[in-house]
Amino acid sequence: MSAPILSSSSRGLPLPPLAALTPAIFGIVMATGIVSLASRQNGFTELARGLFALNIVFYLAIWALVILRAVRHPSRVLGDLTDHARAPGYFSAVAGTAVLGLQFIDLGGREDIGLVLWWFALGLWLVLGYGIFAALTVKEEKPALDRGMHGGWLLAVVATQSIAVLGVALIGTFPPEWRPLLEFACLAWWLWGGMLYILLMALIFYRCLFLRLSPEDLSPPYWINMGAMAISTLAGARLTLAAGSLPILAQFLPFLKGFSVFYWASGSWWIPLLLVLGVWRHLLRRFPLRYDPLYWSAVFPLGMYAAATHDLSRALGVSFLGWLPPIFLGAAWLAWSLALAGLLLAAARLSGKR
Repeated sequence: MSAPILSSSSRGLPLPPLAALTPAIFGIVMATGIVSLASRQNGFTELARGLFALNIVFYLAIWALVILRAVRHPSRVLGDLTDHARAPGYFSAVAGTAVLGLQFIDLGGREDIGLVLWWFALGLWLVLGYGIFAALTVKEEKPALDRGMHGGWLLAVVATQSIAVLGVALIGTFPPEWRPLLEFACLAWWLWGGMLYILLMALIFYRCLFLRLSPEDLSPPYWINMGAMAISTLAGARLTLAAGSLPILAQFLPFLKGFSVFYWASGSWWIPLLLVLGVWRHLLRRFPLRYDPLYWSAVFPLGMYAAATHDLSRALGVSFLGWLPPIFLGAAWLAWSLALAGLLLAAARLSGKR
């Protein structure tokens, strides 16, 4: 049996809710933010703005919880940072911050706040990225692959690509002499994110195909197998769309388009398989479908696929992909609504117990 992936509830430990808070809690911000942005793309501007306002509340409330947990349970936080199963969840803070920054730009018209959030996300990416990978590398006792590797590891890819996506949106805010450097940096982040996906996916694929996988192991973060490629597609599409006015990116235009399609095709391949595995988990093996904070990790890929396909269609100048974004936006809205209902019910039960 595999260890709990990102939450501690499956061990049944008598921990207070704050101590047991999943490191991937910013998945709520990621999911709400991308559903908002995809809604705006499809013309639902008022809904998008409502989610934007709600996401600001989520973001501030979650940071308050995270800081409070660090103060009250520092050993738990440090333990999570050196835990192969739980540490990748912290990358959700990077992606959540960057997605909110993109909302401030696209929905709020506030590039200044978007810039602040980009610098903050970049700082988190540097500290968490090198800190987590270094700590897990030098750790003396390490788990077997089936206890430490899972789809949540791909949050590291999502975090990297989110830096690139928000960076592209902010190139125009930098002084002219700094713009070529940011162009090149965004291109480098995009490519490193793709390389990191290849490295991690090889291990995830091996874990799934050659090691025992029980229904409880197949948790919602496996949807990030697709979501990481979706945000890579979005980053590539936005680099392509920006290349017309940015000389460095213009040199890579055919490459940008080709790799964006490569990422999109890779993400698309996962969707039917993940649906089949979901049927196997919940219908054939009767694994109970109950609220888990990790379900937000399944909402994000659906919304991101809608947004990425929309922008890829624009970047390639094609219309035959136009039927996909509304379908996946509808699926994302349904998943988001169910996850929110589960969150509210879980909060109500917790309040009732007190």
